[in-house]
Amino acid sequence: MAIVGATISMLGLRTVRAANTSAVTTSLIGTWKMVDATSRDPDGKALAQPYGPKGMGIVTLNAEGRMMAVLCDGRAEVPDGVRRDYASYCGNYTFDGTTLITKVDATSTSRIAIGSNQVRKVRFEGNRLVLTPPPAELNGVVQHRDIFWERISTEPA
Repeated sequence: MAIVGATISMLGLRTVRAANTSAVTTSLIGTWKMVDATSRDPDGKALAQPYGPKGMGIVTLNAEGRMMAVLCDGRAEVPDGVRRDYASYCGNYTFDGTTLITKVDATSTSRIAIGSNQVRKVRFEGNRLVLTPPPAELNGVVQHRDIFWERISTEPA
């Protein structure tokens, strides 16, 4: 148990009591910047990098169960014929220790519907948070994505 506590402390995670339950859950409270994004097809073949080679993003989660995420292609210019990838959404979230679910109440893109649940599997690789959405078909190809984040603050933005 001491090792688990030390790991949680080292990652900057906090324990909070959810407003609507008596269960104590580990939270992701704070602000994280996107440092990498990968995509692969169902056979494991690498696909074009989501949000381009200079992807930018911020995700922040507060203790009241509110979050927002903003991700975009950070290049000053994209090649001709390439659509600039951008997404942002926010909503109330729950986190059970392995799955982050956000009930979306505002969004910038038609791919993310208001009222939908954005489900992300959560894992850690060293000091990086990895969020994995369910596979989705984009441009006619089923994509499996991983978005990698590093904590920039233990406080929400």
